[in-house]
Amino acid sequence: MANRLARSTSPYLLQHQDNPVDWQEWGPEAFEEARRRGVPVLLSVGYAACHWCHVMAHESFEDEGVAEVVNAGFVAVKVDREERPDIDAVYMTATTALTGQGGWPMTCFLTPGGEPFYAGTYYPREHFLQLLRAVGEAWSEQRAEVERAGASVVARLNDYSGPVPPHPIDEGVLEKAVARLLGQFDEDRGGFGGAPKFPPSMVLEFLLRHHGRTGSRDALLMAERTCEAMARGGMYDQLGGGFARYSVDADWVVPHFEKMLYDNAQLLRVYTHLHRATGSPLARRVALETAGFLRRDLGTREGAFASALDADTDGVEGLTYAWTPAQLVEVLGEDDGARAAALLEVTERGTFEHGTSTLQLRRDPDDPRWWASVRERLLRARADRPQPARDDKVVTSWNGLAIAGLSDAGVLLGKPELVEAAAACAEVLLDGHLVDGRLRRASRNGVVGSAAGVLDDYGNLAEGLLALHQATSAPRWLEAAGRLLDVARERFAADGGGFHDTADDAERLVTRPRGTGDNAEPSGQSALAGALLTYAALTGSAEHRRAAEGALSASGLVAARDPRFAGWSLAVAEAAAAGPLQVAITHAEGQEAQAAPLREAAVQSGSPGLVLAHGVPDAPGTPLLAGRPLVDGRPTAYVCRGFVCDAPVTDVAALRAQLRR
Repeated sequence: MANRLARSTSPYLLQHQDNPVDWQEWGPEAFEEARRRGVPVLLSVGYAACHWCHVMAHESFEDEGVAEVVNAGFVAVKVDREERPDIDAVYMTATTALTGQGGWPMTCFLTPGGEPFYAGTYYPREHFLQLLRAVGEAWSEQRAEVERAGASVVARLNDYSGPVPPHPIDEGVLEKAVARLLGQFDEDRGGFGGAPKFPPSMVLEFLLRHHGRTGSRDALLMAERTCEAMARGGMYDQLGGGFARYSVDADWVVPHFEKMLYDNAQLLRVYTHLHRATGSPLARRVALETAGFLRRDLGTREGAFASALDADTDGVEGLTYAWTPAQLVEVLGEDDGARAAALLEVTERGTFEHGTSTLQLRRDPDDPRWWASVRERLLRARADRPQPARDDKVVTSWNGLAIAGLSDAGVLLGKPELVEAAAACAEVLLDGHLVDGRLRRASRNGVVGSAAGVLDDYGNLAEGLLALHQATSAPRWLEAAGRLLDVARERFAADGGGFHDTADDAERLVTRPRGTGDNAEPSGQSALAGALLTYAALTGSAEHRRAAEGALSASGLVAARDPRFAGWSLAVAEAAAAGPLQVAITHAEGQEAQAAPLREAAVQSGSPGLVLAHGVPDAPGTPLLAGRPLVDGRPTAYVCRGFVCDAPVTDVAALRAQLRR
């Protein structure tokens, strides 16, 4: 018999609908039941592509003995962290405060008022049973002490989410951040620190922007080496494109195989910008293959993008992706199989598990046509294997990241179909996820969920819309971004500057979360700072510029102390230091082709502060085109830095000279 999760729209919760544990979704009914029964709440938080979430589910939540203990002594609540990042943020902060570490699955015990008094992550079955019994005994015999402990944790959480001293991220902070990163940089293998290694997407974007503003060779070297190491290792899918969540080793050989939209959307943008900075063929190839992965494997019927592919296939991690030499020979034949094994580092001993190997491409193949044929044949054979499950919910924030990445890649790599894919995704979000002027967090199969959008939904979607506006010149994307930013400034602003993660009228949790550091994706505060800054440059709005600077200052302490956890804040601060550099390219109707070289010169500029508008003079809804006539009837470029503008130019060499100043 299905439990109370059967009515959920979350793929993660639906994975647990047939558990004997009587799960229910987060909501007032669960806590009312806990109060009525006089029992604590067992809160389990995870996500659909999480390997260890699956392990704990199989070991414990599908076990009748465990379910009997849970159902008798607790109210069991399941939360999809990707649908409710606010709940996840609050209780992950509690988990790390109580244990010194965090991760998923997250396992918390709460009072009926929601106060956490014990927390952890994955527990093997026997350990979990012992813990359930110990918590139950403590609740029965020492309830007052347990409740005091919960109240004490909440007090600490409120301290964490309180006002943050402003700390502007000025040029000195940016220089020191590069120096700190250089000290943590793995010169031999790329990346920062040791295993496990996660793709440092936002840090790489910061380094590329710092190089664009200052010409720093150290910044570019760290970005280039890390991008090449990631792309040549097993963490990158050498057949289908796209990156796995992280590498379990320092050499980027063996990944944790789940493939997340937010990683790949950000890395698409990074490799696109690396190609702009260096002309690297590898960066171009990886960007295009990653865009292909997004569209082929994560694209939804409606035109948006699903959240993730699972780490496991039929309960085995990496089953779809790992190979033996014999399997290569079976698909390719004796000669091509042996040649491919040597190229892809597939050995008899194996680089992964049970004699299998991940595929690496440590050097470019001697014969590109041969490699293209091999790649196609292997990909076709892999498609006949069992495939990982797909978490097909559409998350507003991550789709905003995808819109930005596809827009930039489409323009910089000359692939208009990618801009079209970005526009189709934006249509889906604005038509379906915007309800009564407010964003919802997610949808599935075209049906929007009830969870309210949080700050990063507003910031990342606005960022994507602004990139799309610059790619297409369509004013509707600029206007839509402006409306989202107005809501965010009104509903999420924090006293003393910066922003909360949840709106002022959102569900009240035990504390109101406020993230100041970036992790696998931009924090809501840094995401909004970036969108505010870009919008200010495109419209000339001083108040949006001030709001952006306030948000950056609220994240400044983290940026100064540990730049690895402030990558997007630092990237936005680079744009603030370099800009606004406003470029307007005007042309008459029908002169789009003649204006293309000017536009290409502008977008190929490495300045992180540059924004671009293009279209006919005085086009409605595009402030940078106002009062910008053609010169001698020819397409014309206007370059302004703040309120100071250069003379209009009509040839590419003159425009490039102005942009280099």
